[in-house]
Amino acid sequence: MAKIEVIEGGTVTTPSGFLAGAVVAGIKEGNTGKPDLAILYSEGACTAAALFTTNKVKAAPILVSQKHLAGKSIAAIVANSGCANACTMEQGLLDAEEMATLAAGGLGVRPEEVLVASTGVIGVPLPMGRIREGIERVKLERDGGHDFARAVMTTDTVAKERALSVSLRGGQCSIGGVVKGSGMIHPNMATLLCFLTTDATVEKDFLQKVLKSAVAGSFNMVTVDGDTSTNDSIFLLANGLCGLPDLRAGTEEGALFQEAVTSLCTYLARCVATDGEGATRLIEVTVEGAKSLADARRAARTIAGSFLVKAAVHGGDPNWGRIMAALGRSGVAMVESKVELAVGGVKLLERGRLVYHTLDSERVRQAFMEREVSILVRLNMGKGKATAWGCDLSEEYVTINSAYAT
Repeated sequence: MAKIEVIEGGTVTTPSGFLAGAVVAGIKEGNTGKPDLAILYSEGACTAAALFTTNKVKAAPILVSQKHLAGKSIAAIVANSGCANACTMEQGLLDAEEMATLAAGGLGVRPEEVLVASTGVIGVPLPMGRIREGIERVKLERDGGHDFARAVMTTDTVAKERALSVSLRGGQCSIGGVVKGSGMIHPNMATLLCFLTTDATVEKDFLQKVLKSAVAGSFNMVTVDGDTSTNDSIFLLANGLCGLPDLRAGTEEGALFQEAVTSLCTYLARCVATDGEGATRLIEVTVEGAKSLADARRAARTIAGSFLVKAAVHGGDPNWGRIMAALGRSGVAMVESKVELAVGGVKLLERGRLVYHTLDSERVRQAFMEREVSILVRLNMGKGKATAWGCDLSEEYVTINSAYAT
C-alpha cells in the first residue's frame, strides 16, 4: 500500500478535529451570492507554522497574525475576501484585531489564539458592521472546508483543495489544504492565501522547517504576472488528534511527513498556475543539469514568467527563441553550445544546435498549443534541477485587471 494517498473529496477539514464554516457577508459591494467570510477551527490546540509576503508593504492581518503566532498555540483562523485590509494604517490593525476577537468570542478561545487573513482590494477599509454580523452567523461543520475554500476566492474560477493520507508507524495521519490564488502571482510566494492542516503532532521548529522547504519548491516556483501582493500568507496548523507520536526532524517518519506536505503544496501550486487570471494554458518549465539548485530555480522561474514566452504560448506560436532569450537573461551559469531544449516532448535543440530547421513544423506548433505546455531545458552544467509553473497571457487578463476595484 502506498504510504501517501489522495483522499477523494478531501479538503482543509479532512484531518481529525478541524471544522469550518462560511457566510455571505457582502464585504465587497455588489456581492450577494458568494461566501466571503469564513472561520477554520480546531477542536484541539494547534502548533502553528507560517510564511508571509516578502513585500515591504504588509497588510494589517499579516501583522496581527505574526504577533499572535508568537504565542504557545493557535485555535482558529478567520478569513475574508473582498477587502485586503492593506494600506489602512492604524484603523486596519484595529479592525484585524477585532476580527480575531469576534471569532474568539464565538469559539470560546483567546483572541491571541486566532490568526487573520484577508484578500481583495487594497486601500479600502473593512466594512466592520458586515463582518461583525457575518461572524455571528458562521456555523462550523465537519465538511465546511469546501465552503471555506470558496469564501477566500477572489478572481479564482474554481476552488482549490486537496487532502492526503499518510501511513506512519502505528497508524495514519491526514494533511489537508485549500489555496486561493489567481492574479498578482509571483515569487516569493505569489499572491495567495493557503491554509494547511494536519492531525499529526509535530514539534514547532520542525513544522516551520517542513513548511519552508515545501513552499520553496512549490508556491515559490509559481508565476502568473510578476506581481507579489501585500497579503500573501501560508499557514500550517497541527493539532495532534491522530494520536500518533511526535514527528521530528531526522527520522523516517519526519521525512515522510515532509514529502507529503511538499506533495500537497506542489499540487495546490499547480492549481494556482492553471487558474491564473485569463489563463487558457498551463506552462510547466523544468530545468535540469544546472550548476546548482538555485540556478535551476532561477532559470525555470525566469522562463515561466517571461511575458514573451507566455504570449507565444497563448497564440500557439512556436517561437521557441523566446525561451532561449529568457534563459540567457536569467543570469545562471550556462554555455549555449551545451543547451538542450524540448517543448511537449519535441526536441528543438541538441547541444545548442537546431534539430528542426523551420518554425513551420506542425509537431512544434502543436506542442505550443497543448492545454499543458511542458518545456524542458537541459543545461549540462551540473546536477541542479527545478520545476516552475506559469500560464499564458491572454486579453482576458487585461480585462480582469482593468476593472478589479470596480
